[in-house]
Amino acid sequence: MSPADRFARLPDLLAADTDLCRRGRWLDVDCRIDIGAEPFHLAIRQGGLAMLERGPRLMRATAFSIRGTDEAWRHHWRKVPEPGWHDLFALSKRGAASIEGDLLPLLQNLQYFKDLLALPRRLPEED
Repeated sequence: MSPADRFARLPDLLAADTDLCRRGRWLDVDCRIDIGAEPFHLAIRQGGLAMLERGPRLMRATAFSIRGTDEAWRHHWRKVPEPGWHDLFALSKRGAASIEGDLLPLLQNLQYFKDLLALPRRLPEED
């Protein structure tokens, strides 16, 4: 399964994590997450995923974007990622990911986003 296909399962993974939804209950934001060359547009409303659109969309406004290589996400989503692949800022520091835009909603809800973007770790690992 490609990293983008793993990420596309995010709505089901988040819906199953009631604690994460509860912790994000005050969060309303639109953001973009790039898994390799494939963009995903997320609309988060009250901690839940109101919309996840896969693929490019012209003129889509987002507060911030997180872009990572396929390799970065593969390593990040291992059950126990190696040092340097375990965290969004570690991915950015090693040059495998970038974080751009209005970082205020990201930083105000940092643990929510770290946990949200780690949800694909719950899926069976690729061979």
